[in-house]
Amino acid sequence: MKYRQLTKEQFESLHKEFAQFLATQSIDVKEWNEIKKGKPNLAIQEMNIFSDIVWEDVLSKTHYLEHFSETTANFFKCDENEIHRIVIKVNWDINLLKQEGFEWLMKNPLDNSVDIFKGSKKYKIERNKEIFDLIEKGSSISKGEIYNYFSALSS
Repeated sequence: MKYRQLTKEQFESLHKEFAQFLATQSIDVKEWNEIKKGKPNLAIQEMNIFSDIVWEDVLSKTHYLEHFSETTANFFKCDENEIHRIVIKVNWDINLLKQEGFEWLMKNPLDNSVDIFKGSKKYKIERNKEIFDLIEKGSSISKGEIYNYFSALSS
């Protein structure tokens, strides 16, 4: 398995797509239920293959990620060959995990208590695996508005 199996909730939300995936392998509902009961390892393999297909699709379409902690925010732009990162560090008692802290940062990005760092690097491993690793460590997929906002400020 390249990534990880989807969660139960993710499978439930993708039940139609999973049924279509099984249908492409000539597995109908009755046969799937028999596989789950009689060949649980085969069922797990099918679920793992489907999970990898879904992850590959999602990760290939991912261009921006963001990760927040109380005093730091990381914004990533994921190009084809390299990843760009903007790190925002707030050096006083502002909690970026709270709405008022985030709003303060957006209104005061050039305040003396805010440090902005930028960097880029080529992927050390396959692009999608690096993005997946960042998601597993708590990053969320975003549309890139905040990355672009801070990128324009620090240009």
